Amino acid sequence: MKTRIIVDSTSDLMPEIKNRVQIVPLTVHFGEQEYIDGVTIDHKTFYEKLTTTKELPTTSQATPAAFMEQYEQIKAAGESAVVITLASKLSGTYQSAVIASLGYANIYVVDSGTAAVGGGILVELALQLLDEGYTAREIAEKLEEAKKKIVIVALVDTLEYLQKGGRISKTAAFAGAVLNIKPVLSIVDGEINMLGKARGSKQGNNLLVQEIEKAGGVDFSKPVLLGYTGLSDELLLKYIEDSKYLWESEIDTVRYTSIGSVIGTHAGPGAIAVAFFKK
Repeated sequence: MKTRIIVDSTSDLMPEIKNRVQIVPLTVHFGEQEYIDGVTIDHKTFYEKLTTTKELPTTSQATPAAFMEQYEQIKAAGESAVVITLASKLSGTYQSAVIASLGYANIYVVDSGTAAVGGGILVELALQLLDEGYTAREIAEKLEEAKKKIVIVALVDTLEYLQKGGRISKTAAFAGAVLNIKPVLSIVDGEINMLGKARGSKQGNNLLVQEIEKAGGVDFSKPVLLGYTGLSDELLLKYIEDSKYLWESEIDTVRYTSIGSVIGTHAGPGAIAVAFFKK
């Protein structure tokens, strides 16, 4: 039985991976304007709007109907599917996927417990397992175990968007701007945690490296993916250069992609993130 991999639009994917999956989009709202993530608004346009708008955009979860449309195609083709969603603690998208699956056979929904490039590497692992001949049920079971080892750490350039989104106080954001403080964050079991604060990008890069080392090392037999928010990848390229000793003897190329609207809304432009499976 052929298996399809279905993801929501919050998983940040390399182009060659995106071509192999079916994507259920979330919705982004700038005031009264509504956009379908990845369909009627791309990452570049999103960040252009984010940096020029006064109000923080909002995002809406994918609906059960959107998933059901995919499931109907799978049922008609006599196929199975593994559905990978944004962490259920960050969005109701997982619940929509589960509700829609009721009454359908051979649909396996996985709560990634992560987001952005973290979701991206879980999707890549699913495709690796698919290529190795595993069934949909087996892939879902293996992803449930593998997701426990996903590490995603991010350096945020500004506290402004975390403040706008209600994650920190206005006073903390102002103090952060004055002191040039850049927080290092992680997502664990769907929850955003602050790991530390750095003065400036150089110290922030060092803190990111420390967090990777603290995790016990990278499992290079599984996917590794980096990401950036905003219109420029300059900060990420600087980080890759500063941390090249972590990667150079293990992988030929450090792959990276643009981070989408859901995490981008709260992180703001100028953030960088690293996602990998720990050993």
